[in-house]
Amino acid sequence: MKEGRNDDWEYTIIKDDKPKPRLVQVSKTTPVGGNVSLSCSVENSAGWKYDWFRRTSNTKVRTNYVNGVIRVSQGGIYRCRGSRGEPTFYTETSDEVTCEITFTNKVVVMRQPKWPQIFRGETITLTCEVQGGETTEWRYEWRRSGSDTQWKYEKTWTFTASESSSGDYTCKTRCIDDPYSSTETSEAFRLLLSDEPKTQLRADVRLIPVGGRVTLSCSVNPSSSGWRYYWYRDEESSEPLTSPDAVFQSDGQISVSQGGIYWCRGGRGEPVYYTNFSDPVNIYGAAPNRAAVTLHPNWPQIYRGEKITLRCEIHGGDTEWEYEWTTSSSNKPPNLNEFTIPVSSSNTGTYKCKGRMKSKHLSTDWSDSFSLTILETSKPVLSVSPSWLSPGVSVTLSCEVKHPSAGWSFYWYKALPQIPNLSYIYELLPGSTSGTAQDSYIIDGQTHTAGYACRAGRGDPVIYTHYSQTKMVWSADPHPSASLTVSPDRVQHFSSDSVSLTCEGNSPEWRVRDSTLNNNVSTCSYWGTMTGSTCVINRLLHSNRVFWCESGSAFSNAVNITGQSESHHSFSRLQFGTLTDLS
Repeated sequence: MKEGRNDDWEYTIIKDDKPKPRLVQVSKTTPVGGNVSLSCSVENSAGWKYDWFRRTSNTKVRTNYVNGVIRVSQGGIYRCRGSRGEPTFYTETSDEVTCEITFTNKVVVMRQPKWPQIFRGETITLTCEVQGGETTEWRYEWRRSGSDTQWKYEKTWTFTASESSSGDYTCKTRCIDDPYSSTETSEAFRLLLSDEPKTQLRADVRLIPVGGRVTLSCSVNPSSSGWRYYWYRDEESSEPLTSPDAVFQSDGQISVSQGGIYWCRGGRGEPVYYTNFSDPVNIYGAAPNRAAVTLHPNWPQIYRGEKITLRCEIHGGDTEWEYEWTTSSSNKPPNLNEFTIPVSSSNTGTYKCKGRMKSKHLSTDWSDSFSLTILETSKPVLSVSPSWLSPGVSVTLSCEVKHPSAGWSFYWYKALPQIPNLSYIYELLPGSTSGTAQDSYIIDGQTHTAGYACRAGRGDPVIYTHYSQTKMVWSADPHPSASLTVSPDRVQHFSSDSVSLTCEGNSPEWRVRDSTLNNNVSTCSYWGTMTGSTCVINRLLHSNRVFWCESGSAFSNAVNITGQSESHHSFSRLQFGTLTDLS
């Protein structure tokens, strides 16, 4: 470097290497058709003009540009240099700057068709749309999440949806003649594929009335738009039904007047995407025959555990039939002509049946409802007459079931006490092993106190009712094999008296029982104290009671004690007599 001075000015001569300008991109975003700024400057000096170069053309794009800032509408690789003086002095060329222009125009991904659900196998078209800049020719860049970028000149991307098609789709665009200019990437469009749709065919009525029609409804699940429906009869391979075969009420409904097997399926899009066929639905024409439900055996009441048979009887014609049942019970019958069941409470309900001809699509209407009510077996009611034995008089037992019905047989039993339990066991009376058709039984020659019971049964295998309550027939015989004695041994007793009842006979264990006028039966433990074979009653609480002794093999004679309260100034009396039935 050399310094000097003359009369007019001072000067400095710089002998270093040429200066190198600095190039920067001032702005980066612009709408399509706009431009961005580049700045070129030589530091610490003035008087410069600038030349601009773009590599893609290797030519000057600006010459002698004064202020060092230019605006460009194309991206690319740019350089600049400065110049001044005469002759012209040039700086070195600046470093290269890659100018990336990002257009502010919004880019969106559009889809056709715009159905809410897309299924595997359907054809989808995605469109990359730039809002604004319609005259620009674009190159399109598509990206699906998890895959490489796909460059396409077309703005649309059409493909068949498959398992791998699910994901987020984005696009951006570049000018065809300017690879350094692009839009921002669009927001992601998410494509979710649904499982294969299911087609359902419904018919609320499957029997065509005489001269009428039946409506069929077809739908695709999950529900979505765009479907058209195709209808078939007899075979899936048949041609779709047309107007002469059916009345098309809407795109998802038709009405038919001819019996047959029907299918449907849905289709949409271009090319058409078809669902699978629905399950078939059988539609039948009306047969003139009538169906009826019958019960065997035809008893008006049916009890739990009984075995019964329900039949579907079709009147008229010798056609071979197939059968169908419907019921309100919780047990569905088999689709047979008849079925046999041991009934339970779950069989209670109404039953209807109908028949279909095997050779034609004809069906009867449903039969009238048959109501089946299942009852619980209960205790029959046993009555005895007379209750007190008299010499030479026969005893008649009568057994009454709660719901009188056909088919009952009656079984008659002698009661045997269970000691020390309070119950009885029952032994069949002669001639009662197989039951009797009559609801009464006569016993001749009975002389001692005895207990009896009955029950009813019917069917095969036999279903029995419960045993009736034991009924007693009393004897006042003063010299039985087992006896009951009263102490104090006097005729008169006040109700407040303490009375001892003693059982005697060939048995180590006894119990004393009584029956009131209200037919209540109890033992000594309820109204006294039993010690060994003696029962002590502190108070005769009831005015009229029958007492007797029971052992494991015998009944004693019975006594009827009538007590009177002292306030009436009457005596209690001990006597033999007649009492109403023991329940």
